Amino acid sequence: MAGGWRAAAQAGGMLLALLGWVCSCVTTFVPLWKSLNLELNELEVWSMGLWQVCVGQEEGVLECRPHGSFLALPPDLRVSRLLMCLSNGLGLLGCLLAAPGLLAWTPCHHPPAAKRRLLLAGGAALGAAAVATLAPVSWVAYNTVLDFWDDSLPDIVPRWEFGEATFLGWFAGAFLAAGGLLLACSTHPARTPPPTLAPACPQPPEAQAPAGGHHPHLKNADLVI
Repeated sequence: MAGGWRAAAQAGGMLLALLGWVCSCVTTFVPLWKSLNLELNELEVWSMGLWQVCVGQEEGVLECRPHGSFLALPPDLRVSRLLMCLSNGLGLLGCLLAAPGLLAWTPCHHPPAAKRRLLLAGGAALGAAAVATLAPVSWVAYNTVLDFWDDSLPDIVPRWEFGEATFLGWFAGAFLAAGGLLLACSTHPARTPPPTLAPACPQPPEAQAPAGGHHPHLKNADLVI
């Protein structure tokens, strides 16, 4: 029963880790971190990512242009680009480390202690990837909220809003954290109950004999031939 629970926890943790890593990669490269609707031209929708800025028109035409320079980006986008690339690498490393430690991994027979260490290392890498994903997404979202409610800007100036990648990044961080936690918790050894001794069966009175070997009901005269 304990082995079945550990196998199920490892399978669920690995699935969540892979899903979180894929979502983190998508969040890194899609230009949907911020969106902007112009009141003067409602047919155009601007969107910004870590690598490029895109303009979508009503006819379905999407034009994208990469950022001119890394140093020209705002500080939050510069740090977010670095952290998201780090998150993608840590997520892949965590999945690769945790895979040989699974109970269902049969190509190579590792001792239980080595499997436990691999799962712990993979869970730690996935936890670090989750932090590296949640931190930049939350920072960009925080700055977006501050800029949206900035009273010093005129009302005619358009304001950036949350993009779809912001919510996808939060889900990615949650999946990575949950997957790493499940993989790390599955290394806890199951507590086996102490063995119980079966009660001794009492012997019938006929089978019990004294240490001398004589039956108590036999008389001395019966032993004389």
